[in-house]
Amino acid sequence: MKLTTKLLAATAIMSASAASAVELEVTHWWTSGGEAAAVGKFAEAWNATGNTWVDGAIAGSGGTARPIIISRILGGDPMGATQLNHGRQAEELIEAGMMLDLTDVAEAGGWKDIVNPSSLLDSCTLDGKIYCVPVNIHSAQWLWLSHDAYEKAGQPVPTDWNEFVASAPALTEAGIVPLAMGQQGWQQNLAFGAITIAVAGIDAWREVTVNKNADVARGPEYTAVFNAVADARELARESNVQDWNQATNMVITGMAGAQLMGDWAQGEFSVAEQVEGVDYSCLPGLGLNEILDTGGDAFYFPANDDPEITAAQKELAALLISPEVQVSFNLAKGSLPVRGDIDMASANGCMQKGLGILAEGGVLPSGDQSLSADTQTQIEDLMAEFWSGDMPAADAQARYADLIASAD
Repeated sequence: MKLTTKLLAATAIMSASAASAVELEVTHWWTSGGEAAAVGKFAEAWNATGNTWVDGAIAGSGGTARPIIISRILGGDPMGATQLNHGRQAEELIEAGMMLDLTDVAEAGGWKDIVNPSSLLDSCTLDGKIYCVPVNIHSAQWLWLSHDAYEKAGQPVPTDWNEFVASAPALTEAGIVPLAMGQQGWQQNLAFGAITIAVAGIDAWREVTVNKNADVARGPEYTAVFNAVADARELARESNVQDWNQATNMVITGMAGAQLMGDWAQGEFSVAEQVEGVDYSCLPGLGLNEILDTGGDAFYFPANDDPEITAAQKELAALLISPEVQVSFNLAKGSLPVRGDIDMASANGCMQKGLGILAEGGVLPSGDQSLSADTQTQIEDLMAEFWSGDMPAADAQARYADLIASAD
């Protein structure tokens, strides 16, 4: 089937329920300024069809929202659609028959021809059927730097992680927190992962995260990682904020020199009207290994017995991956589009860096695609304990290796 034919079929699916407007509650955890602006693009597009987006924002991180979302579905109070990360988070719900099969929508829209990289769609697929629509590519391996902070410290803006570490004493002397870090395990685990790829390298990371090789996790490459993370822990000692966007704001206001955070931080810089290359810099792969993981967000649709609701769910699924919506949403979110066939010339410099890496194939699977939600939670708990206290790096490495050895 030609792509144009598939697109016409997708349009038919989208318009099938347009004659009967439907309200759909959509749950998500996008509540920061930049995130709210981005999800608003989805809501505007859905409302423009004559349907109604009922916003079900859940304050907090995905770790806070996911149990609430899953509990509602299991408890018989499902929403119309919900954000989750594409990967293994919805695996058990799918196996229990509680998620809508979107295979017909995907085939009509030619998703296999347009989703790039293809691993994103693979992560929505179980037993040959597609259960989610990927909406963006988020990568975690970014270092965000405040030009104002470095001007105050009389230092040049670093071009990689090593230069940043070397600049930390000057920042401290100027009364600036070197590293902004929110006090949540998922943020600290994200920083650990970013440092791992920069310090241990891609091969060691893949052996541990993808192949679950505990021997490598116990080896010298990861000893260097845990020592580097212990150093980063000291640089973040005075960062007494909780949420990731509060840490980003420390960089925006020049209170901190840098933050390790995913590319969604761009949304906060955008809302603050800061300009890349003028007010802040972004270093993918921490300036050392310019490679990005292909994590991100997807929308799942809980199964129901109402044909009208099901038709509306499929209409929304097709809309979320449509070209115009992909452009507007991802420009606001700071993420990369999942479609490989749209024009992103208006993207800022940081997004262009990410697009260049993506075009060159410099991508890795995210932890959500490689590790179960249970293993991820255990690692996050370990990182929270490590970053908040004085646990020796060697002890943290040993416990981490044990978790990898038992990972599913």
